[in-house]
Amino acid sequence: MTDRVLVIKLGALGDFVQALGPMQAIRHAHPDAHIALLTTAPFVELGRATPWFDTVMVDERKRDLGSWWALRRLLRAGRYDRVYDLQTSDRTGWYFRVMGPGRRPEWSGIAKGASHRHTNPARDAMHTLDRQAEQLALAGIEEVPPPDLSWVDADLRRFDLGNRYVLLVPGASPHRPAKRWPVGRYADLARDIAARGARPIVVGTVEERELGRTVAVRCTDARDLTGQTSLVELFALACGASGAVGNDSGPMHMAAVGGAPSVVLFSAESDPALCAPRGPRVTVLRRRELNGVATGEVAAALRLR
Repeated sequence: MTDRVLVIKLGALGDFVQALGPMQAIRHAHPDAHIALLTTAPFVELGRATPWFDTVMVDERKRDLGSWWALRRLLRAGRYDRVYDLQTSDRTGWYFRVMGPGRRPEWSGIAKGASHRHTNPARDAMHTLDRQAEQLALAGIEEVPPPDLSWVDADLRRFDLGNRYVLLVPGASPHRPAKRWPVGRYADLARDIAARGARPIVVGTVEERELGRTVAVRCTDARDLTGQTSLVELFALACGASGAVGNDSGPMHMAAVGGAPSVVLFSAESDPALCAPRGPRVTVLRRRELNGVATGEVAAALRLR
């Protein structure tokens, strides 16, 4: 009997969102177990908001010897019967090793010696969702449906959204600027969205505030919420949006899984075959360089609900 289960998912945001279906499937497979989530600080609130975990723990990802030993004690003290490593990194492979000596839990992941090791040599060429589903199937969880998001709830009245709004996500990984469609095109698109009777809402991190300000200055109908939302609020915004347009980034995964008609822009910096958001109304536009994507092309692809 599996009484104690650990799920490992450290980030980043898009990866965490794509792991929600597997997390739900793990809970359904172990309805009476005590299930803990090990994640990083930015995702604690989101993990606690889901109905699938009894405990949420923080991996600070420090590399000094004292922190490694503290993490080892934490992992061993859990006395887990099974671990689902959804991060499957070199770091989390080390977690499997430090579970010894002695009894180790059953382990779903890629660590050498794991009881339910995902050994498909083509795993790195699979889309994230397909790879996770195959990994869980090897551990006896054969159904991984899209997550039920009825738990996503937040009071959004303070944001003054209006009756219909469209999310714009002009940011992306700061160290990969080629993943970003030019911010001026987002401003042009915002004016098109406003002309269709919806309010453009710009979202992103605190570090992306300049992008939000630029769009809001160039389109006075736009509302800049960059750096102003929690992850749960951002998820609720995404689920309620009439549409969403953005670069390959975490908020676009939220919009897609939440059912908003979504247009996601990919450059040569990332491969949609491996990581594109999936959902019932997702359109992917890919060019080698995103400055080759015209505003009109994106506007034509965006069909609001």
